[in-house]
Amino acid sequence: MRPNSRSTAFRLNDLTHPVVAGLISVIVNYGGTFILVFQAARVAGLSPELTASWVWSVSIGVGLTGLVLSWRYREPIITAWSTPAAAFLVTALANTSYPEAVGAYILSAAAFVALGVSGCFETLIRRIPPGIASGLLAGILLQFGIGAFGGASIDPVLVGLLITAYVLLKRLSARYAVVGILVIGLAFLLVQGRVDLSGLQFKPAMPVFTMPEFSLNAALSVALPLFLITLTGQYMPGMLVLRNDGFKTSANPIVTMTGLGSLIMAPFGSHAFNIAAITAAIATGREAHEDPSKRWVAGIAAGIFYVLVGVFGVTLAAVFMAFPATFITTLAGLALLGTIGGSLTGAMADPLSREAALITFLASAANITMLGIGGAFWGLVIGLVAYVVLNGRLPRRRLVEPAINESPAE
Repeated sequence: MRPNSRSTAFRLNDLTHPVVAGLISVIVNYGGTFILVFQAARVAGLSPELTASWVWSVSIGVGLTGLVLSWRYREPIITAWSTPAAAFLVTALANTSYPEAVGAYILSAAAFVALGVSGCFETLIRRIPPGIASGLLAGILLQFGIGAFGGASIDPVLVGLLITAYVLLKRLSARYAVVGILVIGLAFLLVQGRVDLSGLQFKPAMPVFTMPEFSLNAALSVALPLFLITLTGQYMPGMLVLRNDGFKTSANPIVTMTGLGSLIMAPFGSHAFNIAAITAAIATGREAHEDPSKRWVAGIAAGIFYVLVGVFGVTLAAVFMAFPATFITTLAGLALLGTIGGSLTGAMADPLSREAALITFLASAANITMLGIGGAFWGLVIGLVAYVVLNGRLPRRRLVEPAINESPAE
């Protein structure tokens, strides 16, 4: 059933789950990978003011683009900063002046605007068989599912509590399982004194404008890799997450909007916005709401939370990163279990693409890194090559729309 085929009338309890899904996606983003931004800022020798401006620009930009897209298309379009690009910048900024890096951000953003306007990316997305897309998503998320249990060797009490609570809540009230483990986990950490909020000060961050400088060296060594890494590592899997859960918004306005947002915020330090992949899956699946037509609220909620973090800059971002790593990984893994299961079901559903989808899943889960490009891209390439070899060619277009990967009603 298509996400927009049901009534969109909301009741108060319809808001709880998508809002919590949006909050979890934000917590996972800041608590899991945002440290890379601080590492890159340290490598570049940025002042606290410039670092705060980077946090402000990327948080406000991500929040507003996701909020506008989710509201406009009534789908949970979660945007995020480019995590692989942030990892790349940890090394790239060591040899590039900050004004040149800002110039490179602008060039990369302009390229994404051009890509969105051209419509080429949407054409490519529509050629990917649904089974391959499901296998790719399952492979990308597999490590997060494993991470939900892997932390038990480090923090057995916390992880054991979260897993036990999740299973019991699934049995008693499946709809409130993810909400429940979030509340229980936070309460447990606060009681144990493992989240220190005593130094929290809600001090607004101030954007700092940096005049960009353009150079051939920065264009080739920063802008071009930034564009390719974000395209292959974020946009491609991010769009497939939406497609895998049955949402049909064209990639064109998403790429264009996030590109424009990146372009506007680049002089204030933001490196790249894009559609989210892993954290988006928290908001696009059944855990966000049983009715797909009501999951777009998760995109609105995530956007609001991002803006709030941006307003208070480094201080509030640091709070998210103060959560224990095991709490973040376990929370993310348990919230994604339904999506992982649904993706595996979708990958194996079509006999024509089953083996190629399995290859895609395994190759993506292996997280191959070559030529500076991450595992999502190579998993997709390997899977598509396998599909072509096994079936002769890619389909001209999708003959069957991907099903909404959800477990049966509880």
